[in-house]
Amino acid sequence: MSLRTVANRYAKALFDVGVEEKADLVKFEQDLNSAAEVFEANKDLRHVAISANLPEANRKALIETVADKLGAAPQIRKLLVMLAKGRSLNLLPDLADAFRERLLAHQNIVRAEVTSAAPLSPEKTKALEDSLAQATGKKVELSVSVDPALLGGVVARIGSTVYDGSVKTQLQRMRQELVEQ
Repeated sequence: MSLRTVANRYAKALFDVGVEEKADLVKFEQDLNSAAEVFEANKDLRHVAISANLPEANRKALIETVADKLGAAPQIRKLLVMLAKGRSLNLLPDLADAFRERLLAHQNIVRAEVTSAAPLSPEKTKALEDSLAQATGKKVELSVSVDPALLGGVVARIGSTVYDGSVKTQLQRMRQELVEQ
């Protein structure tokens, strides 16, 4: 079973617990991201936390100390202890991503990656966001990047759906039509 699949299962379980307990799911997301950053940035800490030589009581105390420093919710603390016990702290980045996806879906938000040929003004960004929101029926969270190779226009990607309004693609289509005639 892949790490992403296992991380998705943990994320689902944590999300379900959060919903059932009417917990602050945004805080859960923040705590997961903070924990993932701490263990990613400090490989020695991660190594010690999953070491087979560390007695279980010491491992739990170490993880609880980290959770206290982060101000993590009790549910996140339990999850971190469980991951350390199973020597699975390497799941944290994927788990945090999977949890974020569930949270966004729960909040009726989709993420859109937009690439434009030139930087977009705040007004154009807002108009694009509104247009994509209307197309999807959901609130849109934009991530904007610039790629001069597009020549003009924008390409928006929401999940597996691509809205391509770039000049580059239009020119390629025209070229293909001319070749086929």
